Amino acid sequence: MDRRAFISAVGLASLSVELAESARAATGARDYDPVEKSVAELQQALRSGAVTSEALCSEYLTRIARFDQGGPAFHSVIAVNPEALAAARALDAERGAGKLRGPLHGIPLLIKDNVETRDPMPTTAGSLALGRARHAADAPLVGRLRAAGAIVLGKTNLSEWANFRSTHSSSGWSAVGGQTRNAYDRDRNPSGSSSGSGAAAAASFCAVAIGTETNGSILSPSSLNGLVGLKPTKGLVDGTGVVPISPRQDTAGPMGRCVLDVAAVASAMAGAPLGFGPQGEDFGKFSLRGVRIGALPLPKAYHPEVPGLYAQARTALEKEGAILVDLKPPAAFTEMDEPEFEALLYEFKASLNGYLAGIEVTAEAPRTLAELIAFNRAHAADELRFFGQEIFDMAEAKGPLSDPACQQALATLARTADRDGLAALLAQDGVQALLAPSNGPAELVDPVWGDRRSDGGWPVIGSAAAIAGYPSITVPAGLIRGLPVGMTMVAGRHRDGLLLQIAHAFERATHARVAPRIGA
Repeated sequence: MDRRAFISAVGLASLSVELAESARAATGARDYDPVEKSVAELQQALRSGAVTSEALCSEYLTRIARFDQGGPAFHSVIAVNPEALAAARALDAERGAGKLRGPLHGIPLLIKDNVETRDPMPTTAGSLALGRARHAADAPLVGRLRAAGAIVLGKTNLSEWANFRSTHSSSGWSAVGGQTRNAYDRDRNPSGSSSGSGAAAAASFCAVAIGTETNGSILSPSSLNGLVGLKPTKGLVDGTGVVPISPRQDTAGPMGRCVLDVAAVASAMAGAPLGFGPQGEDFGKFSLRGVRIGALPLPKAYHPEVPGLYAQARTALEKEGAILVDLKPPAAFTEMDEPEFEALLYEFKASLNGYLAGIEVTAEAPRTLAELIAFNRAHAADELRFFGQEIFDMAEAKGPLSDPACQQALATLARTADRDGLAALLAQDGVQALLAPSNGPAELVDPVWGDRRSDGGWPVIGSAAAIAGYPSITVPAGLIRGLPVGMTMVAGRHRDGLLLQIAHAFERATHARVAPRIGA
């Protein structure tokens, strides 16, 4: 199946317009604007009758049709759910009967297209090879979101195969969805691999979006699209039903416009409240007074205006009562990159072979990584038009997970990222969390060279948290030449609630997020 045939079959633009017009005709609601509305504000509108969930879905679908598929064409949404409006009507009926499932009741979300849903949409990971991959059941994390009342509005574009195909890829590009654009400047890189989730949430094409991360794929696009992005503690969110790179590192998490939205969605995904109170609602009462935060130095590569934003962030935290402790990154951090890539190659081959063998698709679909490589070569005009699949080739050449090279890489990571890395940092001077600038501002989209930013622009604590399974979050810290930059925070395992509390206090003190001017 080539890209033109796939797009014709999905019919994304026409379907979103059709669904939006149908709901508008049915509800007559034309005056509620969901742009920049928080989940709490949406719930207030739903409670008051200012809008229904069906009409809210309609408004988001209209924005997707107007700005994502038409107009500036951000290409952040890869498919819309033809059952979204029916789900919204059912939830409206439940509300009318006095049955509320929780803070997400009737709230439309977008899900990254490497997470399985039971809706009549394929889960493609951006690849034409999975163009007919449909699933009878939701991934458990999606099931939990639905049980909490959320509506699956559609699926978001991504860097194909979660950016683990080529060393010269352009973040946000997939053969199915094309090139996602940054919400603040469509000539700029949205970052990967949860690029569509980042641009869509920033542009108010949904209330909150779900992304996944192996190393940086929630935090980086969140930072570059002016969002709060949480990568939870590994294991807090069930990873079943997510197209894998590394089951050891892969983690799904929420990407939204404010910390409280992200906290609400993360709590639903985890099946438990993540705040301090018994119901997880004590964010407003939390004080940073006396909280010790370890501040890491600037990364080795950064924009010259980043130090100013970092200084402002530190000052804001100190004014809230936090105690900033300057820390040096441990030498062990310099040893992480090569063993991580080595381990990921082994893990990707093993886990993808298992995943492809287990999905229900047509006989033409690849069942192994070797068959996937052959599929891409046979469909090179669409799949390999901008960059290759050298990471696939490297992974295919690897042996089993029991190989000594793989086991040595994993042992090195346990030492460098965790024991001699984050654990050592968090054991110093009583610090409870770590702080460093996130990456940014965004570079230009470059389909010839691919992403060119040096790894030095990404905070090393973010990579270490991804490898070691610690929770991490990015929060907007301001703009540089109109482009967002965030601050990354990391805490110990299962301290997600503390991390969210600190992030909320920072957000409350700075109000640093500036909305993008979509269509302006």
